[in-house]
Amino acid sequence: MKNFFASRPGIIASGLIIGAIAVVLQKLGNPGNMGFCMACFERDTAGALGLHSVGKLQYVRPEIIGIIIGSMLVSLTHGEFRSRGGSSSVVRFFLGMFAMIGALVFLGCPWRAFLRLAGGDWNAVLGIVGLVIGVGVGAQFLKRGFSLGRARPTEGSASGWMLPVAAAALLALAVAGFSKLGPDVGDKMAPHAPLWISLVGGLIVGGLAQRSRFCTMGALRDLFIVRDMHLLLGIVAFTVTAFVLNLVLGQFHAGFVGQPAAHNQHIWNVLGMALSGLCFVLAGGCPGRQLILAGEGDNDSAVFVLGMFAGAGVAHNFGLTSSGKGVGVFGPTATIIGIIFCLVVAMVMTKRRPA
Repeated sequence: MKNFFASRPGIIASGLIIGAIAVVLQKLGNPGNMGFCMACFERDTAGALGLHSVGKLQYVRPEIIGIIIGSMLVSLTHGEFRSRGGSSSVVRFFLGMFAMIGALVFLGCPWRAFLRLAGGDWNAVLGIVGLVIGVGVGAQFLKRGFSLGRARPTEGSASGWMLPVAAAALLALAVAGFSKLGPDVGDKMAPHAPLWISLVGGLIVGGLAQRSRFCTMGALRDLFIVRDMHLLLGIVAFTVTAFVLNLVLGQFHAGFVGQPAAHNQHIWNVLGMALSGLCFVLAGGCPGRQLILAGEGDNDSAVFVLGMFAGAGVAHNFGLTSSGKGVGVFGPTATIIGIIFCLVVAMVMTKRRPA
């Protein structure tokens, strides 16, 4: 049976639906211009798990759980769930960690960069420029033969089920109100939409993204390497839909100053997202795509996701994160170290293809 969502109308439809869900979730309680932000949501979940202790950044985000489980269910339905992995797992862990650090210097993942733009935050333009630079540099290494190795099937292994099962267990704990994981933890709870609406939104997005291969980084990578705009159409549809609905719902506020969870130290907006973009292209997917792949049984993507959780703890515990007041004390240093790390990995793991 033909996969409609893999077609051009399908990827556009996916972008329209995902963009609409993001704006609705913001209207229902998620932070401003943060209907979906994989980095921020993983950071909040990491806080709920005790990896950092920042007030109002502690909440198990049902959207993350829904994306993983939605991808798992749809991939099982279509025979695409396959336990696999084993390609440079430790490198992927550190790529995930530095991807999170870069995202928290900018204050958002690529999904949120486009949602910030759709909400009128012009600082997002600098982040998107950085994303383009990071993906562009990574694409050059891909052209020259960069690879983290090929994932191997792990039939008969339970490893592919680990992250989906962990996500389901985390949801059960949150629903049961276990300690600060629950939906009502008082002043330290991050702003959020209702739990079940967020979960359903995540399930829909997980299923759609699994079928359509929706990926912000992949859209730019394909444009750079093969001049293919297929995935980019989905990102454009996502952004335009969010922009229109923000106007309709009164959530569009244009400017550089006074934007929610944003700063205007532009050089670090660019470099923070450049670091994240470089990590994403070397690892093979933006944070949303990594969650989707983990839901399909990809252990390498699961390791990248765990690296992002660790990165959230490191960033908040060691003063690397930005805020509305500006970049964290050690954020610039960590960003430069991360870029150097990525470039070294890229050079070491690039094997020139014969002419």
